Amino acid sequence: MSRIANAFAKKSAFVGYLTAGDGNSKEHFLSLVEGGVNLLEIGIPFSDPVADGPTIQKAMERALLAGTTVEKVLHLVADLRKETDVPMVLFTYLNPIQSDLKGFLQKAKSAGADGILIVDMPLEEADDYRKFCKQIGLAPIFVIAPSTPQERIAQICKAADGFIYYACRKGTTGARHGLPEDFAEKINQIRAHSSLPIAVGFGIADRSAAEALLKEADGFVVGSHFIDGIEKGKEIKQLAERIKP
Repeated sequence: MSRIANAFAKKSAFVGYLTAGDGNSKEHFLSLVEGGVNLLEIGIPFSDPVADGPTIQKAMERALLAGTTVEKVLHLVADLRKETDVPMVLFTYLNPIQSDLKGFLQKAKSAGADGILIVDMPLEEADDYRKFCKQIGLAPIFVIAPSTPQERIAQICKAADGFIYYACRKGTTGARHGLPEDFAEKINQIRAHSSLPIAVGFGIADRSAAEALLKEADGFVVGSHFIDGIEKGKEIKQLAERIKP
């Protein structure tokens, strides 16, 4: 069983996102694991993160100002892999890695990554990317949004591996409360096209929301809530413990 499959085995994957290079990110990622996170989503900073809200945008800006590069993120992955066996998925935009996409994917796999989510990778241009990911054993993760048509949901599900990321709200990332009214319906639409586990992100900020969505989905993603907490000087392990169902 792959590390990603193992994280979802009990239908309770807790995915924690942080931007690499924002503060002491190695310590913060390991603290997430200590707090109950069993899948790490590691953000590669980019200067124009259009899918992200103000919290993650600021984290990426801080990371870039601190001199964080793609190579440094890969070194972070390798360092983390020496200390934890939890799966790691790299979250990135295409721009920082497109000059040598194949080389980046190989380096990511060698460093210890298990999957990659290129948030703005057009599905129509992803064939070679997907084939190479399959060759080296790196799971290509794709995002489905509330506005994604049924036909395209089917196409995305066919292309994806590892798990499906369902961004349960329109707009950008950011902590919110509660779940959309059509949440269960949307999860069922995805399940009609794929047997892959479904992780839900965009706005998960408390235990009640996590417990509610796990009645339908297989995992949940928390990001902005952790970054907000770090900015306010809170202990990240405790933040994770308070959300973990």
